[in-house]
Amino acid sequence: MKYAQTVPVLMYHHVSPVEGMITTSPINFESQLQWLKRRGYQTLTTDQFASHLNGSPVPVKSVLITFDDGYLDNWVYAYPLLKKYGYSAVIFLVTSWVNDGPVRHHMGQGELPPTPSHNQCEALIEQGRSDDVILRWSEIKAMQADSAFEFHSHTHTHTRWDKADPGEKNRHMAEELALSKESLKAHLGEPSEHFCWPQGYFDADYVKLAQQAGFRYLYTTQAFGQNRAYTDPASIYRFAVRNTSGNSVGRRLSIAAHPWIGPLFNRWKLWKRARRQQA
Repeated sequence: MKYAQTVPVLMYHHVSPVEGMITTSPINFESQLQWLKRRGYQTLTTDQFASHLNGSPVPVKSVLITFDDGYLDNWVYAYPLLKKYGYSAVIFLVTSWVNDGPVRHHMGQGELPPTPSHNQCEALIEQGRSDDVILRWSEIKAMQADSAFEFHSHTHTHTRWDKADPGEKNRHMAEELALSKESLKAHLGEPSEHFCWPQGYFDADYVKLAQQAGFRYLYTTQAFGQNRAYTDPASIYRFAVRNTSGNSVGRRLSIAAHPWIGPLFNRWKLWKRARRQQA
């Protein structure tokens, strides 16, 4: 049996028919899942992914699917489609945005709640109306019980403290980590060792704080690297999935997982980025 040398991690935010930045339509999301299914890909749990990073074998066609923030559309559209194809995924929750309340309808259950664009979601959250656009604990628990999604930390408020209060950013981040863990423990049980940086920002101080808080597996928004066995679990690479077809995402996935094309592609992309920054 062949085993994976590297496991690509896919990054999503929204699955919704409402167009907007970092949003994948349900039609394209289903096309992407169909591509994975037709080619025999398996989605990993975070425990399985961690085992891979620690040197244990996983199937050669393995992938980890992640969603950031915890938007309502993850329940309305992504959840039923993942179930349809027998796949699972991870949601990194911003815990202060999550509210109580009854479950709302998802696709296949009658009238669906609105799922606004990303910019509209941000505006509503800023107005204190996160319940309009973010998952409820009842929906989170339903998906967790169905083994469709796992839920992990994405801080408590999703604030870029390095910008909001640079002199006190480390104190704020320590509080964010503690409050997030406390909330996840209260609602879902013991929090895990998996954590995703809000807005992709981190530095050496933040990494140390996260590790001190018990988070070992730290997920970035850095796309150009490979998650191989024995690579640094404090720097997990993910690439953003665009609103495009399964074939298109499949080509990117195949490059990401290739043992020698992948590293060449990543070096080329990093070289191009450095050239742009110098220009």
